[in-house]
Amino acid sequence: MTSRTVITGIGVIAPNGVGADAFWKATQSGVSVLDRVTRAGCEHLPLRIAGEVRGFDPAAMVEDRFLVQTDRFTHHALAAADLALVDARLGRADYEGDPFSVGVVTAAGSGGGEFGQRELQHLWEQGPRFVGPYQSIAWFYAASTGQISIRRGLKGPCGVVCSDEAGGLDAFAHAARAIRQGSRAMLVGATEAPLAPYSIVCQLEYEGLSTLDDPERAYRPFTAKACGFVPAEGGAMFVVEDEEEVRRRGATVRAVLAGHAATFTGTRRREESGEGLSHAIRGALREAGCAPRRSTWSSPTPSGPRRPTRRRRPPSPTSSADTDGRYRSRRPSPVPAGPTARLPPSTPRPRSWRWSTASSRRPRTSTTCATTSTW
Repeated sequence: MTSRTVITGIGVIAPNGVGADAFWKATQSGVSVLDRVTRAGCEHLPLRIAGEVRGFDPAAMVEDRFLVQTDRFTHHALAAADLALVDARLGRADYEGDPFSVGVVTAAGSGGGEFGQRELQHLWEQGPRFVGPYQSIAWFYAASTGQISIRRGLKGPCGVVCSDEAGGLDAFAHAARAIRQGSRAMLVGATEAPLAPYSIVCQLEYEGLSTLDDPERAYRPFTAKACGFVPAEGGAMFVVEDEEEVRRRGATVRAVLAGHAATFTGTRRREESGEGLSHAIRGALREAGCAPRRSTWSSPTPSGPRRPTRRRRPPSPTSSADTDGRYRSRRPSPVPAGPTARLPPSTPRPRSWRWSTASSRRPRTSTTCATTSTW
């Protein structure tokens, strides 16, 4: 296939909205949904503030037989996949004649911590005969990919990406490659559920974690008062297709996947992440055939902006600086990059481009992914 790879469906399960419309409306309005952690077993932990998905009932969207086999992060993925398929108007009847033409790629950074903790507690307190058989698969990073493909009867290329915060964007690159190699459509995205006690304990040693107990102050990116990141659960799934196929069946194009590039600057080497980000942005723009001046990039850094030197002009937090190399040694980015996108001038800018393709539901955009991992 020689036509472009496009996004036709968007499904979101997030603290600030279930469904793309609710998510986008909350993003435009600047609604803050961070609040105190309410999960059982977390009361004594130093992490006080997080983003919980509180308007989501898994049983209302996913069958019981899948719920008992899976962790909360997979519940998010299964529900978001349903929403994305509905948005794309892609039903089982459209692909059941050739189920090998549709595949799944997901990304996850923490896996099924809640399910795994529960089963390990059974092992410790009651013995091995009380550990459920699904423990062997529910905690695993690939659980969401497997369960989506089984539930939907998708037998095409399937995979899972484990590259920390950059995983969701890297999954798009895998999906786009599958489309170029002949797949008709791909379900792609990333979900997390890192708020179980075990999962939180695993994050406590991370130096960038915010432990403030004030929801209004715990996470303040782009400001001098930034004090770290705040974990949250949820995620999004997308339907990615070949543009010619989309036109044939009369579906709506939400966005175009124009280019992708990824770099890795090494574990704990945050001071070098600016250079890695510069290479990733240039590579993505080169693949997309997009000039830097036509793109916008923004990344909510948990440590706040750096004080500029007297000899260099500080880049705008929403500029595409670094693409020419002038600022890269002075602009390390402690958070993996989000995509850059060309938007109409009248389009309201979201506060974060972490899921900018989901944020482009109303206007049609061209999205360029650039990722750099620094964890």
